[in-house]
Amino acid sequence: MEIAIFVGRVLVGFYFLMNAYNHIFKASHLTGYVASKGVRSPKTAIIGSGILLLIGGLSVISGLYIVWGVVALLLFLVPVTFKMHNYWKETDPMAKMNQQIAFMKNVALIGFALITLAIR
Repeated sequence: MEIAIFVGRVLVGFYFLMNAYNHIFKASHLTGYVASKGVRSPKTAIIGSGILLLIGGLSVISGLYIVWGVVALLLFLVPVTFKMHNYWKETDPMAKMNQQIAFMKNVALIGFALITLAIR
């Protein structure tokens, strides 16, 4: 069971670290999309969210400071899920489907974060 938990932590943590890298080092690629969602200071928000992802990803992989890491992930996931992936506002069917997939993925990641707090 311990090996499964370790492998799961590495897989999920790597996912967050990949996203942290994109937010921190490729913020310019995300700026237009974030601005289109009405976020003020989009580049600052992207880099700040990248730092939250980095903290959370490192914590999940290492198993250290897990409460702080999960809090960082929740501080990222909850607002982003509802602000950036608000599929109910989309009128284009393809955009609506893509946003709904992203929304549900984030909801599942929020579930992962809460389970992680419970079993830490």
